Amino acid sequence: MSGTPTLVVIGGGPRGTGVIERVAANAAALYGGRRLDIHLVDPYPAGGGRIWRPDQSPLLWMNSMAEDVTMFTDDTVELGGPVVAGPALDAWARDVREGRVTPDAEPAVLAEIHRLTGQDFPSRRLQSAYLRWTYERALAALPPGITVHEHRTTALAVTGPRGGRQRVRLQDRDEPLLADLVVLTVGHLDAEHDPEQSELAAFADRHRLVHLPPDFTADTGLDVLPAGEPVIVRGFGLAFVDLMVLLTEGRGGRHEDGVYLPSGREPVLYVGSRRGVPYHAKIGYAWSGERPTLPRYLGPAQAKELLSRPGPLDFRRDVWPLVEKELGHAHYERLLAAHPERTTLAAEEFAEKYAAAEPGSPDLDDLVAAAVPDPADRLDLAALDRPLDGVRHPTAEALQEGLRDHITADLARRHDPGHSPDLAVFLGLLSSYAQLIRLGDIGGWWHGFFSYLASGPPGPRLQQLLALSRAGVVRFLGASLTVEADEERGVFRAHSATLPGEWTEARALVEARLPDPSLRHTASPLLRALHEGGAAVTATGLLSVDPADSRVLDREGRPHPRRFALGPFTTARNSGAFTRPRTGGPAFRQNDDTARAALTFLRDLSCRGRLAS
Repeated sequence: MSGTPTLVVIGGGPRGTGVIERVAANAAALYGGRRLDIHLVDPYPAGGGRIWRPDQSPLLWMNSMAEDVTMFTDDTVELGGPVVAGPALDAWARDVREGRVTPDAEPAVLAEIHRLTGQDFPSRRLQSAYLRWTYERALAALPPGITVHEHRTTALAVTGPRGGRQRVRLQDRDEPLLADLVVLTVGHLDAEHDPEQSELAAFADRHRLVHLPPDFTADTGLDVLPAGEPVIVRGFGLAFVDLMVLLTEGRGGRHEDGVYLPSGREPVLYVGSRRGVPYHAKIGYAWSGERPTLPRYLGPAQAKELLSRPGPLDFRRDVWPLVEKELGHAHYERLLAAHPERTTLAAEEFAEKYAAAEPGSPDLDDLVAAAVPDPADRLDLAALDRPLDGVRHPTAEALQEGLRDHITADLARRHDPGHSPDLAVFLGLLSSYAQLIRLGDIGGWWHGFFSYLASGPPGPRLQQLLALSRAGVVRFLGASLTVEADEERGVFRAHSATLPGEWTEARALVEARLPDPSLRHTASPLLRALHEGGAAVTATGLLSVDPADSRVLDREGRPHPRRFALGPFTTARNSGAFTRPRTGGPAFRQNDDTARAALTFLRDLSCRGRLAS
């Protein structure tokens, strides 16, 4: 190998693309005109990677509107490096239509781009074209001395001493890539079966049943689910929505004027979950007026104070009260500003009393009850989180009607600007998440709660769900769902607390959720080897990284000088794959911090004449 410094980036999806964009943005100031070889390793096309690859069904959508997706920084982002402006997805589509941009895309995708508006939910293959263009723009912005080499293969392991060259072993290459630094941006992980899934798989094998474990729905072989047969589906989030679409429209069914016209090839989906309801629909109106004053009760100072406490943090005891007060602040500030006729106190008086009340205290409850007469205008996070708690239905048909009413009411509210405090809470959730990633691993409940409230499906998908329910293709099971393997009958059986005494039997079970991002159960040989080699993981299995620059930590808490990691499998996980414009996306800050640390390290290494050789 030559004496040129070498950086290996493992993972060519949005996160890897973001790191390369930040290398390009910072190179002139931090690296000068020096040479650098970047090796990008991913078996899928760079830009989109696996999840956002171009060869996907056009039926699979993003769950964000085009105007809410950007790959570029702005002046709301905390950056050590420069802001490099670029178009959000809707603006990029306009550039394509007006001839300023020519993406590398199939004719069908180009037709989608030409029809796209800011309020549309694009297909994932359209997003893939935007990501590929972003990647190519980042390559073009690199200084002449920096070259990117793509390797369309899988990285199997990273080895090497803390003080020297790293070796990246690839699937189809005898000799390893030699690197001065490695950045892992591998995205979502496949997983080995946990004990429960192993038992269910073995049961299915014994009785010739179908068991589909947690997986990416687009990669799941759904042909094993026969037409007309009942299928128990455990999980009611975004993975279920993809499953629903692929097993209905994907099998030739059609939606016309709110009615589903089946093809006859659909199975019957019996769906339930812990909550028993789908994620809340995406909000269908834009913000108007002044933005909420965020952060207010959960900002950098509060995060710093939490980190200074001795011993591990307990989320419910130490963190949740601050989140709850922050979300309440966003909600009531908006209610008092936009709908003062629905309150009894002036905004200033309420704000003063709200600030003085302890989170979760009776004083705070009394203040809200006195100031906001209508319970529908109050923020009840517990009720939002578990809407079916205590709800019981006497018959399965009563449950179907009750769930359809719930979904219909949610759609109406999420598209009604008269309930704009809901949008303020959404912005409060984004702000809170940006602070909570500073705390490391705070458990999985928060991410699930955030996703349920803030990262739900497009409204049209829930309209389709209602049509499928009315057509009998989807049947609701309720909350606190349990699934049993009945050895005597040789079937899966499902039961919920919402419908006491009722059991549903099926010869197929689908776990409609992503695999947990745990290194303890990962199917990735790369991350498994990293963990076995001494990298620290948290109680929930996340890879521990330094919050300053995302260097990988060992079990003594020492940052590895030559290894970085970014993404949902780390303690610096973010709220979603993409950032809304002008929301200070923390993923941009993390990418920038990592790129700057990498360039500084490589520059200093080069100056000292200690390059890998």
